[in-house]
Amino acid sequence: MRAPHAPVSARDADDDAACHLVDTTMFWSLTGGGVQRYLKTKHGWLARTPGWRHTIFAPGARGWGFEDAGGIPLPGSGGYRLPWDRHAAARRIEGLGPDLIEAGDPLRLGWASLDAGQRLGVPVLAFCHSNVMEMAARLVGGPAWCRAAVRRTVGAYVARMYRDFDLVLAPSRSMVEQLRALGLDNVEQQALGVDSKLFHPSRRDPAVRTELGVSPETRLLLFAGRFAPEKNLPLLAEAVRRLGKPYLLLAVGDGPLPPHGPRVRCLPYEPRPAQLARLMASADAFVHAGDQESFGLAPLEAMACGTPVVVRQAAGLAELAEGGAGLAVDSDKPSEWTEAIAALFAVDQEPWRRAGRACAERHDWGQVLTQLANRYRRLIHGSRLTGEEATLPALHWCGIPTSRRDGF
Repeated sequence: MRAPHAPVSARDADDDAACHLVDTTMFWSLTGGGVQRYLKTKHGWLARTPGWRHTIFAPGARGWGFEDAGGIPLPGSGGYRLPWDRHAAARRIEGLGPDLIEAGDPLRLGWASLDAGQRLGVPVLAFCHSNVMEMAARLVGGPAWCRAAVRRTVGAYVARMYRDFDLVLAPSRSMVEQLRALGLDNVEQQALGVDSKLFHPSRRDPAVRTELGVSPETRLLLFAGRFAPEKNLPLLAEAVRRLGKPYLLLAVGDGPLPPHGPRVRCLPYEPRPAQLARLMASADAFVHAGDQESFGLAPLEAMACGTPVVVRQAAGLAELAEGGAGLAVDSDKPSEWTEAIAALFAVDQEPWRRAGRACAERHDWGQVLTQLANRYRRLIHGSRLTGEEATLPALHWCGIPTSRRDGF
């Protein structure tokens, strides 16, 4: 049962004082990640938006508006650290004086956020960025019955934790459905976004191939993201090996499991968004075989660059590919990925480019973060988006008319 907020912290609807949002997460490292990109983008947007203050409380976060949460290094995680002392973390969050707290992970900082919010009497929401049930099942491995037991156990934990939040956000329909299947009634969809001006087809630069030592005839396939088990990078490496010349997989990122193979090249994590956009716009296609993605920021950025994408027909990636925005492969077999990639190059790619770009424009951060800020204000003032207000933005992002004037 979600605890009522203390009246001392309640804000009137006409209160124009800056609202202080505190984001907490353990998913923060020197080599990026989707959660970190979302938080940094939001941090910059809120800094330019009147009426907001924003603090990020995460391990290793430093600078103006950032607080280092400390933590224990997690081996093999790609640089993540786990803040262990829940009570100390809660006291530090409380000391920041938030009007609203957003928890970005379901572990110790999530519980600490709940503790701080209850003591302060402020609303607390969670953003479910990952399918932790599937991640845990993959980590444990073993026979199917063992993995199913892990999913049930972790699902029960997630349901117990998230039921105490005022609101739980998830970036895709599939993630919303999974959380609601756990018995949660406080879940809503909130898509993520892309800077469609920065990630743009005009970023294409022939000099990229010269810098990489790649011939103009090479069919350059790009992956950008964490080199983690759930990304299924060995599948991509094998598919490109089977394709042979002139195909080359360029993997940009960092993590414990980089891809290997005769047709694979790896580049380190690229922290400069403009350079990443240049790489994406200059590739012939973007490929992503992950089957646990709750959204898919990197494929969306590639779509914004007008680059065709080939993704797994699973979870959030499948939703991004709807309406012809991407080519989705419903298989984990390298042979079928080989056929799909070859098929992409056998047809006119312009329809894929146009549909992908249109999808990205619907997900521009300006629109996405405006709606998210409206959710925040309603929580601070004691209400949530309901009915059409909560549903129509998601329909809009999928390219479905959202008003009677538009045919809804």
